[in-house]
Amino acid sequence: MKLDGLSNIRSLQFDIPARMLTVIHSDDYEEIDQRLDSLNFGSSFIESVNTDDPVFSDHSVKESNLLWTVLGINLFFFFLELFTGVFAGSMGLVADSLDMLADSFVYGLAIFAVGGSLIRKKRIAKLSGYFQLILALLGFAEVIRRFVYMDALPGFQTMIIVSLLALCGNAISLYLLQKSKSKEAHMQASMIFTSNDVIANIGVIAAGVVVFLTQSMYPDLIIGTAVFVLVARGAFRILKLSE
Repeated sequence: MKLDGLSNIRSLQFDIPARMLTVIHSDDYEEIDQRLDSLNFGSSFIESVNTDDPVFSDHSVKESNLLWTVLGINLFFFFLELFTGVFAGSMGLVADSLDMLADSFVYGLAIFAVGGSLIRKKRIAKLSGYFQLILALLGFAEVIRRFVYMDALPGFQTMIIVSLLALCGNAISLYLLQKSKSKEAHMQASMIFTSNDVIANIGVIAAGVVVFLTQSMYPDLIIGTAVFVLVARGAFRILKLSE
């Protein structure tokens, strides 16, 4: 977004693990360097070389179809975990469902990452961030209520079975994203969020097992709180991007 509107930029190639950005551009790079410095990420210039290789920055149909697929998987498990979580009285499942919804926002933003105006992208990000934050705050309020009033024991069988299904869904999504071998920022971000989902699924499964062994509701509330924290952090990151 910081580089949006610069007509001399042809392509941006991100290597997130190495924190490396390659900018394919014409003319000089002084303004590009200044805008990147303004992010305060500790950026440093490495080198500038000439290239005659053709570079295509269009959002491919294949990549778009892949993102729509993982978006569909996440939305399906959002509804499944939300309804079963409410039915089973499990805050872990409800929190994980909101984490799935948060990832759906990320995939949706990734789909619109290329093309569309900067204003449109910022508006979508801001709405998604506020909505996600509201859901996280409602989740925290419900966790506090259950701590105070000591509700009935959550259905650990439902927690384990549904979380196993969600784990399979996230594993398939992660496999598809990794198979694309894309270095683009939005695809790398999608992989990171999906990897976090796998960890959250395992956490809910473990909480279900501990609920069964201890006959206590606290493991479910603890994992629910942890996942709500992840959702809230994601919301703040999205809101920061929308500034």
